[in-house]
Amino acid sequence: MRILIVDDEPLARARLRAQLGDLARGTVVGEAGNGIEALRLAQELRPDLVLLDIRMPGMDGIETARHLARLHDGPAVIFTTAYDAHALAAFEARAIDYLLKPIRTERLREALDRVALRSRGPAPDPEGMSTARTHLSAWSKGRLVLVAVDEIRCLCADQRYVRAVWPEGELLLDESLRTLEEELGDRFLRAHRTALVAVRYVRCLEPDGAGGNHLLLDGVAEVVPVSRRVLADVRRRLRG
Repeated sequence: MRILIVDDEPLARARLRAQLGDLARGTVVGEAGNGIEALRLAQELRPDLVLLDIRMPGMDGIETARHLARLHDGPAVIFTTAYDAHALAAFEARAIDYLLKPIRTERLREALDRVALRSRGPAPDPEGMSTARTHLSAWSKGRLVLVAVDEIRCLCADQRYVRAVWPEGELLLDESLRTLEEELGDRFLRAHRTALVAVRYVRCLEPDGAGGNHLLLDGVAEVVPVSRRVLADVRRRLRG
């Protein structure tokens, strides 16, 4: 069993590595201190199992599991945490197990036995988790690419996909605009039936020269049309 340990505390990672060595139940192929690093290593190292802390700065373990779900032939996930309040979210994420720190070696053995009985397959179902993400992810040129939600200027429906536009480029998301709107909440504003815009990056609302209006956004060339149906709501949100 190839194992990736993910925890922001070096001592916690060292303890898990030592326990796994005592149990002789697999090989630790890597360690990560945060969710973004974990996703990078998961693609490079292709572990069978990720021992994943939940409370980490930046991207927490629940969200990390959500992105792991997009990896082809993804790893099993066992959550590790000092807080039992996360148990429901962990099992909603279809984790194999949930270990409370300090982790007892015998309890770790039981969790590893569950993994051994599980056939390798997809990680947690991303549709099964309702916590708003800090990053969105999609496959591009053979790799899972992450983009921080705080960097996205707009989300535009494009046939079967949604384009996430930010200063460094675009990413095609295999998600619906409605689902993203429900998840991301007040950070984005519905400007058109095909577009959501990040309120914080709206530079101005101006006439489009054809009797309508559009939005200009900081940092990108994208011009987003505003439908008459939501124009009053857009003006109100921008004033607020």
